[in-house]
Amino acid sequence: MLDYSHEDWKSRAADLSFRNQAFIDGKFVDAASGKTFDCINPATGEVLAQVAECDEEDVNRAVAAGRAAFEDGRWSRMAPGDRKAVMLKLADLIRANLEEMALLDSLDMGKLVTDAVTVDAPGSAHFFQWYAEAIDKIYDEVAPTGPGDLALVKRVPLGVVGAVTPWNFPLDMATWKGAAALAAGNSFVLKPAEQSPLSALRLAELAAEAGIPDGVFNVVPGYGVTAGKALGLHMDVDCLTFTGSTGIGKMFMQYSGQSNLKQVWPETGGKSPNLVFADCEDLDAAADMAAFGIFFNQGEVCSANSRLYVERSIKDAFVEKLIARAQATQPGDPLDPASKMGAIVNERQTQGIMRFVEEGKKSANLVAGGEQVSVDGKGCFVQPTIFDDVSHDNPLARDEIFGPVLSVIPFDNEDEVITMANDSIYGLAASVWTDNLSRACRVSDKLMAGTVSVNTVDALSAQTPFGGMKQSGFGRDLSLHSLDKYTALKTTWIKYKA
Repeated sequence: MLDYSHEDWKSRAADLSFRNQAFIDGKFVDAASGKTFDCINPATGEVLAQVAECDEEDVNRAVAAGRAAFEDGRWSRMAPGDRKAVMLKLADLIRANLEEMALLDSLDMGKLVTDAVTVDAPGSAHFFQWYAEAIDKIYDEVAPTGPGDLALVKRVPLGVVGAVTPWNFPLDMATWKGAAALAAGNSFVLKPAEQSPLSALRLAELAAEAGIPDGVFNVVPGYGVTAGKALGLHMDVDCLTFTGSTGIGKMFMQYSGQSNLKQVWPETGGKSPNLVFADCEDLDAAADMAAFGIFFNQGEVCSANSRLYVERSIKDAFVEKLIARAQATQPGDPLDPASKMGAIVNERQTQGIMRFVEEGKKSANLVAGGEQVSVDGKGCFVQPTIFDDVSHDNPLARDEIFGPVLSVIPFDNEDEVITMANDSIYGLAASVWTDNLSRACRVSDKLMAGTVSVNTVDALSAQTPFGGMKQSGFGRDLSLHSLDKYTALKTTWIKYKA
């Protein structure tokens, strides 16, 4: 598949059929209202499908199905080895349908199909397999007690987990949350972003094919103000996991207080700093990764390294390296393997990015990009954009743009750059480039971020937790730690005759 041509991908895309109904209690069904919304390809403006527009009534049906499945134990009390086998089969089914899953995300939100087929889709299969393998390897506890007492501490599933996921990594985000929630024994109700629901609906179908019982995996596409809010306020949802903007994360916290005090696990915005010190020996590698850290996925990444702090003595030379890389990373048709960057998810997001760019032209030095472009006369595309000599208090350096816009800020010493890097409402990720081990450890310890990558950017794996600090939220995806948010600790204390 890596040898597919542009024409090969276009031919495969033309042959796709789209699941466009909600998936509730093991069946594809229309929204109760009969309403639909258009799912649009941002690279062409073409309507891909008209998708069921779910609202409160549909969410009620999905939650009821999830609750019934949880209570009768068809999944929650299934033997760990049997749950493991089902989830392993789902991982295999994702791999068997890798091209289709990649195309769905590429067509739906504009990402490069080559990234989707080599990173996103196989990553999703890997995460389902990883959590499946964990199911029968996590032990409960026996607490230390005196004679005549036996205290058992068990991890038990919560019940119905609601998930609201973003449009930038549709399949991955559904998997990060769904794989862990299902591994723990919960029922799952997913509200994918209205901009990109197609892979979630196909994933639900594959889950059913793998043997996940009816009612355990439900998908309710729709808008945040209706379907998302209904999940947040639902009195029978035990946990709500969310990835998206900080503002919406705060709303879900409020919904919890207004309803049943459900657990809410937000992973929200970011404005990640990338610190390049003059003692970094391989500046070409640093430049490669600095460009990757902001231009990958069109910059539509919550942990994108959008603030680049470069020690003043090397700043000008480093910016020249970045300009060359930006010029070599121009947007193109997401289905063309030769393209280096895809389309922005929709016109609204494109215009939001361009407002930042136009304002930035008045206050900073634009050295690369800065224009909205079209491909074959169509689509939502923005050039990779670099602003140099950005002041630390400029909105370019403060606000989450969520696009391919990099702000370069010079610094003179270690204490200064740590202060600037931490002077943000966000704390999701950070990167440090240095060949001084003491500095790497010292600076990493002082940066307020959920993940600090040293001599790379945005490092993650199934083995390590992903999440932030401050207003980047406190939810954690990935690793065994993510199971904490989908389970409760239950103590059973037994008195016996010693």
